[in-house]
Amino acid sequence: MVRMIRESFAVVEPVAEDVARFFYGMLFSLAPATRELFPANMEVQRSRLLRALVHVVQMVDRPDDLVPFLRQLGRDHRKFGVVASHYEAVGTALLSSVRKYAGDAWTTDVERAWAEAYTIMARTMQEAANADESPAWWNGQVVGHQRLSWDLAIVRVQTEYPIPYRAGQYVSVETPQRPRLWRYLSPANGPREDGMMEFHIRSVEGGWVSRAIVGHAQIGDTWRIGPPMGRMGVDRTNGRDVLMVAGGTGVAPMRAMVDDMAQWGENPRVNLFVGGRTRADLYDLENLQRLAMANPWLTVVPTLEADPGARGVEHGSLADVVTRYGSWNDRDVLVCGSPAMIRATVSRMLVAGTPLDRIKYDPFTLD
Repeated sequence: MVRMIRESFAVVEPVAEDVARFFYGMLFSLAPATRELFPANMEVQRSRLLRALVHVVQMVDRPDDLVPFLRQLGRDHRKFGVVASHYEAVGTALLSSVRKYAGDAWTTDVERAWAEAYTIMARTMQEAANADESPAWWNGQVVGHQRLSWDLAIVRVQTEYPIPYRAGQYVSVETPQRPRLWRYLSPANGPREDGMMEFHIRSVEGGWVSRAIVGHAQIGDTWRIGPPMGRMGVDRTNGRDVLMVAGGTGVAPMRAMVDDMAQWGENPRVNLFVGGRTRADLYDLENLQRLAMANPWLTVVPTLEADPGARGVEHGSLADVVTRYGSWNDRDVLVCGSPAMIRATVSRMLVAGTPLDRIKYDPFTLD
């Protein structure tokens, strides 16, 4: 089943944009009510579907990773008002889309493999959604909006009730500027009793939500925040030290984990490499250095890729600098940043000898 799914998906992946368009056309035809669950502009939504499909296909033979991901996805989809009949329509649309573009690679056995896999996926998601007694979303009010540059802002949101997230996880948010356009953001602080959450948002090209938040979010805005997701986190009990690698605003979940660890007297050693192209990209470096001064288990290594005259930093890409220090084969490794940065860093670390099962990163990293 795994082989047939991967081989048939490899055939359609080069025309994935067409597959996504056909999928949503079929879905809205089968279940017209689902159109109201999505934004008017479907361009970004189509790319998100493809990333999710790729992630599931990559993990289809790793149930220990896939099942928790699907459970989180099922709980998260409650905020859309998804019901059982929607899952049936999605399955029909998905198989029809792959069949249309797979050509000769689509056989009876391949269809059976996709149908079986989707049935397992849908059942896992529905069971998790039905068992979750938490709210489908929480309301939060923007209480701070600090614009650090034309493309970067720090936004603080206070929720009505504390959201039960773990440091390192991410949440989906919907803002009044972009209704029905949910986006994933990582809190930059550990959970707090007052419900305060800090988000670091960089405006990216074509990013409808990120640009709206950076440029137009206002104090007093009400955000809807979905259930926490993601498996990144520090295990303080397994005896292993930790390597964190953060590019750009990928520093946010790393700071959340370090912030959370600072409340404990003893911790594993943490080496945090934080990188960017120029010094301006290291916008949170002073805060991280203050944390390091107060917590001897934390070492912060700033890295710059395109500022050769800068002092007190390592020079090169994060992938270059991290592997220059060694293979880190005895560490738990956490990576967060742009997709290109994650791919480059993970690839280089694998070549250097870091075990794949020690490396964690979350799949949703784009706006």
